[in-house]
Amino acid sequence: MSTLYLMEVHSLVKRDTEDCLLIHIPEQRLVDGEQKTALIKKRIPLIKVDEVVVLGDVTLTAAALDLLLERKIPVHFVREHGSFQGSLIPEASKNALLRIAQHQAHHDLQRRLLLASCFVRGKLSNQRRLLQRRFPNQSPAVLKDLAAIIESLHKLPAAVSASSLPRLSTGDHGISGTPLETVLGLEGQGSALYYAAFPQMLVEPDIWCFPGRTRRPPTDPVNALLSYGYTILANRVTGAVQLVGFDPYIGYLHSSGYGRPALALDLMEEFRPLIVDSVVVKLLNKHMVRRDDFEELFGTYRLKKEPKKRFLAALEERFQEEITHPVFGYRVSYMRCLELQARLLAKYLTGEIARYQPFLVR
Repeated sequence: MSTLYLMEVHSLVKRDTEDCLLIHIPEQRLVDGEQKTALIKKRIPLIKVDEVVVLGDVTLTAAALDLLLERKIPVHFVREHGSFQGSLIPEASKNALLRIAQHQAHHDLQRRLLLASCFVRGKLSNQRRLLQRRFPNQSPAVLKDLAAIIESLHKLPAAVSASSLPRLSTGDHGISGTPLETVLGLEGQGSALYYAAFPQMLVEPDIWCFPGRTRRPPTDPVNALLSYGYTILANRVTGAVQLVGFDPYIGYLHSSGYGRPALALDLMEEFRPLIVDSVVVKLLNKHMVRRDDFEELFGTYRLKKEPKKRFLAALEERFQEEITHPVFGYRVSYMRCLELQARLLAKYLTGEIARYQPFLVR
């Protein structure tokens, strides 16, 4: 199964049969010295599609959207420069008991602290592992510093007494001064160390001039790639948590603000370095993306059309790559790992397992 990316400008997507979409793509051709528009038709069997991502000026007919919803295929809309707009999701899960447990844990600072620590520990551990793979015969100071932060995160929940913590009846209000704020601080420290060391993983760091992580907007090509990749990853995780039955807007590490898929952002932390960062490093080091593949507009950078296709293809290849699952021990794709991680979280919240295990690569 794979993702269908719709990114051809002014293309039209229609329902063809009960099992297929038909895409009309306009193409400019030179005929007898004159520019004329021809329509290219592509038939897409839905048996090969598990989600659709719409990038830019693409039109889907009501019949096409109806067919996608009927087939339980989510549709994610992303602006051309990579920011997330929204999703069209099939009928939500009927698992009310899971969502009740999710909300209860959100208001319980002890459980929220435990989960937030796990998410950050998973993220920093996998970031550290990616750095280790790039420095097999070295032990940079950043690895030791990250190890110390990870150890602090591991010990923090056990060191805090549940009786000393307030109940967060108002959700995200009242976090200031609590151990949860400490977790956020440690996450910030660890991420700063990691991104400071990120250029050392590049073969030509002087060409790319990565200044550290900048988000809105990305002010250099490397940040443009990272932000775009994280947007795609967030879409995938949002789909996974909804498939399992969660409310994607109620999280534990990230604040649950209006319209923010906090739980999806929580779970994606463990996968950022494994999926997006590793693909970015590979593309840059193998010269599959070059500086002239980007366009600059008012100090911000974004990929041009054809390089964007290469980036999405490489990202999709990574999603479909199989690894041995660190908990279950069998071979599974990274895409499937997103769903399995959401199911592990569900089992913890409903009391089926004693603890939540972050996704850690060996």
